[in-house]
Amino acid sequence: MTVDYTAMWQDLGLDLAAHEGLLTVLGAAYDEVYLSQQNRPEGMSYFDFCVSEIHGLRVKELMDAKAAGRKVVGSFCLYVPEEIILAANGIAVGLCSGADMGSAHSGRLLPKNTCAMIRSFVDFKLAKVCPYMEASDLVIGETTCDGKKKAYEIFGELHNTFVLEVPHTKSEAARVLWRSELDRLVARVEDLSGVAITAEGLAEGIRIANAKRAALQRLARLRAASPAPLSGRDALLINQIQFYDDPTRFTGSLNALCDELDERVQRGEGVAPAGTPRVLVSGCPMSAPNWKIPFLLERSGGVIVGEESCVGERGTRNLVPEVDGSRERLLDAIAERYLKIDCAVFTPNEERIDHVVAMARDLNADGVLHYVIQFCTPYATEAYRVDEALRAEGLPLLKLETDYSMEDTGALETRIQAFLEMLRAKRGE
Repeated sequence: MTVDYTAMWQDLGLDLAAHEGLLTVLGAAYDEVYLSQQNRPEGMSYFDFCVSEIHGLRVKELMDAKAAGRKVVGSFCLYVPEEIILAANGIAVGLCSGADMGSAHSGRLLPKNTCAMIRSFVDFKLAKVCPYMEASDLVIGETTCDGKKKAYEIFGELHNTFVLEVPHTKSEAARVLWRSELDRLVARVEDLSGVAITAEGLAEGIRIANAKRAALQRLARLRAASPAPLSGRDALLINQIQFYDDPTRFTGSLNALCDELDERVQRGEGVAPAGTPRVLVSGCPMSAPNWKIPFLLERSGGVIVGEESCVGERGTRNLVPEVDGSRERLLDAIAERYLKIDCAVFTPNEERIDHVVAMARDLNADGVLHYVIQFCTPYATEAYRVDEALRAEGLPLLKLETDYSMEDTGALETRIQAFLEMLRAKRGE
């Protein structure tokens, strides 16, 4: 039975006509990108359901939780510690930032050479078509790049916003600064929620977040098999849904899918024929519903076997040690875990270069596609170092710089097809 959520969307203040138009476009895109795939695992049906209800049932769950006194906290970045929000009985959600809205709104506030992700989240807010933004009691931003930190000054005039200072080095002074920022965040979340964050609450938050990341790590390991048991599109979708779904429910559904994938691996069954060029995607995050590059690559005859990205392995690589002790000790452990994330904003950043090479080797990738959102200086610049390191390992790299629009799909697909042909030729096919 189809449920009508119009009244809920109206109460949230959404622009109903614009929102309906967005859902229509995204529904058609989802059919083409995802539901057209052959030999998908049965366990993907749960994630298809999540997408079908991503602006419906999941938002209703958030509104019901708010009615019961819980707070919803939205964010755009991995550096916002989910554990702290969970410790205050809050709900952490990702926010809309992965679609081209035409910049009709953000163009009044932001320069033209602002990256697509920043333009997108401002557009979503101004257009009033993201129920997660409107449901959020607080949005937590972060100073990961110059574009974001300046955009948050404007966004803060539109929504209740708190900005975390993320250091760009990993020196001892930077660690002290980052740890003090978590204390500031704890105080803000406590003030918002009216709930004291205790050692017990933090321990439970750590347990929930670690279980989710462990399931995603399991998925990443299974993708090393040949033939690949899951498409890169579906793996990306799973990584995107983790930011919206209830974490415990998500973890259980993902582990059930991994059980199915494990059986596939044992049977030697895959989503693409043996010998299909295996590609690792590295670089900028692909926020939902940014599916352009994976769709073009896999439609062109390759298969994506891993994502060195914030919406991928970079965000799940490390767990928080589940230590006993005081609130301060647990916050120390959380701070240490988040500072291990190797975003391109850090300098120096040898860890990320090493991780790209290690992932390509561990996943038996034939080459790496380095994805850069146009005007994202950190990842565009760091592509040079990534290319150097991969060349030393004999691995080809294709750098693609694009935005969220579909205008360049023809040119992108031509370059991707040529890259895949090169990978086949390199293997002597």
